Amino acid sequence: MSKKLRYFVALALVVLLLPFTRAFADDKPTVTVTTSFLQDMVTQIAGDAVNIELIIPAGADPHVYAPKANDATKVLEADLVLYHGLHFEGKMVEILEQKGVAVTKDFDKADLGEMEEDGVVEIDPHFWFDIPLYKKAVQTASMSLQEKFPEHKEDFEKRTADYLAQLDELDAWIKEELTKLNDDQRFLVTPHDAFNYFAKAYNFTVYAPQGISTDSEVSNQGIKETAEFIVEHKIPAIFAESTTNPERMTKLQEAAKSLGFDVKVVHGEDQELFSDSLAPEGESGDTFIDMYKHNINLIITNLTQ
Repeated sequence: MSKKLRYFVALALVVLLLPFTRAFADDKPTVTVTTSFLQDMVTQIAGDAVNIELIIPAGADPHVYAPKANDATKVLEADLVLYHGLHFEGKMVEILEQKGVAVTKDFDKADLGEMEEDGVVEIDPHFWFDIPLYKKAVQTASMSLQEKFPEHKEDFEKRTADYLAQLDELDAWIKEELTKLNDDQRFLVTPHDAFNYFAKAYNFTVYAPQGISTDSEVSNQGIKETAEFIVEHKIPAIFAESTTNPERMTKLQEAAKSLGFDVKVVHGEDQELFSDSLAPEGESGDTFIDMYKHNINLIITNLTQ
């Protein structure tokens, strides 16, 4: 066998054996999650003990996300699947209910918000802005991970306890920071209704012309009513979200101006509220705690003008 032929045979063997080599090199179990919130949650609980497959990319809008061809494979081949529930992943709910665990499964109905959308009462899925509810979801995710991977139980328990303590510190920090706002400054106007749990927890009034889902158009009447609300309460700034179109807020700005009032639209790089997604990995706001701090800082900076 010539030297050149031996080279190509060896190369072919490497290519053929590479998948098996990878399998032996990385035998960690796979946890598939639907959103960046859950990706961060599992990372905090499990560290590098598991591989995490994410379905809806960070920065994407879950309300309008269309499942891709390989999403079903990510779900079916996972050792564990975690998802939000509360119809947040509406277009994928059937396969998720069959295979996965909803981190909201132990929530009490009394703790959940309800909203009316086109005459229909819907459960508000944006529970993560209520830190006690978010902690409950963390505990459910942790128990699911411990039950599925008992060999890591002790480590998962310790990491979970540490993370819950960090969330308590976050809650205390938020309450302290928000003392910088007077009661008559606690008005939050955003494109869609993602902040009602936040409003209830921290004594805000929120107003959103688009309703609970981003997958809807804003009516002229909705624009008019929201503009009147802005003018009535002399709200200095309104906020775009990282997963919505800022043009909708510009229309509100124009409507308020037609009523004789100037309001600032807060938008642009690092100047948008996170609502339905964390930031992509490596960017500011790519963890739950950093996301929440970013939002609070942005709100205070622009409502105390």
